Amino acid sequence: MTNVFKVAGLEKPDIGILSDKFLEEISKIPQKNLAVELLQRLLKEDISTRFKSNVVKQRKFSELLQVSLRKYSNRAIEAAQVIEELIAMAKQFREEADRIEALGLSTAEVAFYDALANNQSAQELMGDEVLSAMARELAEKLRNNLTVDWQYKENVRAKLRNLVRALLSRYKYPPDQQKDAVKLVLEQAETLSQEFIKEAA
Repeated sequence: MTNVFKVAGLEKPDIGILSDKFLEEISKIPQKNLAVELLQRLLKEDISTRFKSNVVKQRKFSELLQVSLRKYSNRAIEAAQVIEELIAMAKQFREEADRIEALGLSTAEVAFYDALANNQSAQELMGDEVLSAMARELAEKLRNNLTVDWQYKENVRAKLRNLVRALLSRYKYPPDQQKDAVKLVLEQAETLSQEFIKEAA
């Protein structure tokens, strides 16, 4: 595989820090298609590492990336425009990292927070503080109740569903959104279960 960084005359950055300076260097590369390829690679890598255990964020950012790249490959937008969109996305990743830090939640808690805040009405009604408290409690309860093969045992799944439902009701989570929230929280629990089980071992 060609080293696109070398071709562009750039050092490959530390993926955790897509700095403004580096993004500016990319935007100045004369071969715009090369800049698009560089950004696409970096963002894909960033999504899979930074959000690997966060179902909601991985889905959201992967879709955003696909939409931009589809418009570009369909020639609906020029390379310069797609570069702008991808640079904005890289900055959004950074803002996301700052937001996570500000919430003071662990990676698992943030993943549950995002699952709970995935709909607008819950976010507006409940606010950061309540959703953070719910996420902390969910992470703790699920960490304590997951077994190695829980996803294959209907009785364990049912118990976890009830546990999540009870927590949502207690916090007065919007009733019309509860079904989707339970489904998403359990999907998120599945992604984190190996991590939880390792911690418990």
